[in-house]
Amino acid sequence: MTEYTPPKVWTWNKANGGSFANINRPIAGSTHDKDLPVGKHPLQLYSLATPNGVKVTVMLEELLALGHKGAEYDAWLIRINDGDQFGSGFVEVNPNSKIPALMDRSGKTPLRVFESGSILVYLAEKFGEFLPTEQPARAEVLSWLFWQMGSAPYLGGGFGHFYAYAPEKFEYAIDRFSMEVKRQMDVLDRRLAEVEYLGGKDYSVADMAVWPWYGGLALGRMYNDSAEFLSVQDYKHVQRWAKAIDERPAVQRGRMVNRAFGEPSMQLHERHDASDFDTRTQDKLAAE
Repeated sequence: MTEYTPPKVWTWNKANGGSFANINRPIAGSTHDKDLPVGKHPLQLYSLATPNGVKVTVMLEELLALGHKGAEYDAWLIRINDGDQFGSGFVEVNPNSKIPALMDRSGKTPLRVFESGSILVYLAEKFGEFLPTEQPARAEVLSWLFWQMGSAPYLGGGFGHFYAYAPEKFEYAIDRFSMEVKRQMDVLDRRLAEVEYLGGKDYSVADMAVWPWYGGLALGRMYNDSAEFLSVQDYKHVQRWAKAIDERPAVQRGRMVNRAFGEPSMQLHERHDASDFDTRTQDKLAAE
């Protein structure tokens, strides 16, 4: 590795962006005019089944499983590799141009909610589920939720980027972020040695936020062979927790929504009705 001396003033070199060079840029705002579609339900989700997107579809499916009919939703696929997140309509919902983004049209004035953690809290408070109202349980759940919001960039943008996506392998960067991810897994393992779920005895928005990232890593679904590289099998309590959540029917449905990769039978690009899981997955559409 050759030594790099930063210039006095940084300038953007798109060629250094690696696998995501076409979607990363140093400015905000829209690049083109494009209205967002609107379906039949008050809740309109614009997303992709990345870990951050899965948080919200799992939450919505869990709410529906509890009988909250008001949680019915339309989920529209945002293809970030195609730059859909830079369309004018999406930027109006999320000025940060990141998925997921939610519009709630149940009131007199449409209400936007962006950032996955914010959406989880919004839905939890709207429907009175998965977030305790009394202390200290509420503080514990929120602490773990925001732990994830602050920690996952080290896993995704740090370890995942340099281990799986960067155009070159840099030992320093991979070692730095591997160390941090393993420390984070140890934090989770120690917590889950004490309790069934992150907030305590009850499944909550904290688990919905952490599981798609760290549960996905524990189950070997992240960044090629990273599970072996990081020895994730050693985190026994994280393994127990990850497998238990993975078995929840609502979680299995939530993983399918806005999924545009992997097995066609697990891809439900758009979700507008519960029956779509049985009739509109990509394998079934291809067979029509």
